Amino acid sequence: MVGPGPLGVTARDTWLELPEDTGFGIANLPLGVFSTAGRPPRTGIAIGRHVLDLGGLTGDPVHSTGSLNAFMALGPGAWRGLREQVTDRLTDERYRARIEPHLIPRAGVRLHLPIAVADYVDFYSSEQHAVNVGRIFRPGSPPLTPNWKHLPIGYHGRAGTVDVSGTPVLRPCGQREGPDGEPIFGPSTRLDFEAELGFVVGAPSEPGRPVPVGAFPDHVFGVCLLNDWSARDLQAWEYVPLGPFLGKSFRTSISPWVVPLAALEEARVRPPVRDPRPLPYLRDDEDPWGLDITLEVRLGGETVSRPPAAGLYWTAAQQLAHLTVNGANLRTGDLYGSGTVSGPERNQRGSLLELSWGGTDPLTLADGSARTFLEDGDVVTLTASAPGPGGTRVGFGEVTGQVLPARCCQ
Repeated sequence: MVGPGPLGVTARDTWLELPEDTGFGIANLPLGVFSTAGRPPRTGIAIGRHVLDLGGLTGDPVHSTGSLNAFMALGPGAWRGLREQVTDRLTDERYRARIEPHLIPRAGVRLHLPIAVADYVDFYSSEQHAVNVGRIFRPGSPPLTPNWKHLPIGYHGRAGTVDVSGTPVLRPCGQREGPDGEPIFGPSTRLDFEAELGFVVGAPSEPGRPVPVGAFPDHVFGVCLLNDWSARDLQAWEYVPLGPFLGKSFRTSISPWVVPLAALEEARVRPPVRDPRPLPYLRDDEDPWGLDITLEVRLGGETVSRPPAAGLYWTAAQQLAHLTVNGANLRTGDLYGSGTVSGPERNQRGSLLELSWGGTDPLTLADGSARTFLEDGDVVTLTASAPGPGGTRVGFGEVTGQVLPARCCQ
């Protein structure tokens, strides 16, 4: 018997037959939106190889909207109540006959974008990533900008181009610097991925009232995987003096399952020591939210990196506090990214920019081919897992995208 989970159950205390290595066990219960032939999208919970149809099981219209937003807006009390109810139903044999008709094989469902994205913000919170980028772009200068260790740096992205895993990624077009320093227009030649975590806001906040670091679990429902596709050549030409724009706004991919924060209690760790000490609104000494989540990046099916999120300098709780410190309010469906996750080793770098060191040291794949940046036809897949109760692992599913040729350059 494995150890108890957050609700006092064990990972094997269920009448369901679960695969031994499932990341979608009874201690996880991630939510998403799915559909089946002839029926519209509705909310489900991934459990083992199945999806539990919450819309069909409960009859509650909040689970039949085609988005998690209506349920998330009900707040932490409702999130906790649903989790307790589902856990009870899946661990008590008396409910088996009622539940089984609403268990649908995951292999036979279509997964959809789980949330209606309100706003999208991306941060830049891995010190290793920021140092690598600084050394690549500013050799001979300090790799970190003077403000980097004082605040979580971020940018506002485009909510309308966030889409679910499996959505093709069309190579973007735009201006980039030509060989003579003058701009040229055409398809990006330095297309990249960024391995990140995404944080989904469920409960809104009031305008003018900042959200303190300690209120993070009162507002953030859960965590997904996020790939912030990046056109490095477009980005390099346009980002002075403001920031990422067309180099980032063409596509952001997220996984279809949102893992509730309640499933990640075993994964909580202390983040790295911050020096200098942050300003008071960013201090999290008493209630840190570092997360020991290990990502994996596969390119064409081959694992090329395993970035560790436990080393992120700024946590999601601090990012949320900074996001709202000026009085900006949260809305249900807000999404924000951790920024590229990278570790100190080469096989822990979360982007091709770093893995190929700006294109000067190509990444060699098992078939003998090499990559500096992504080619048309390339398929990038991110997965991740975190510690669960009793030595189990909490899974996040995957986010996958295939690069297709540009269409916008005529």
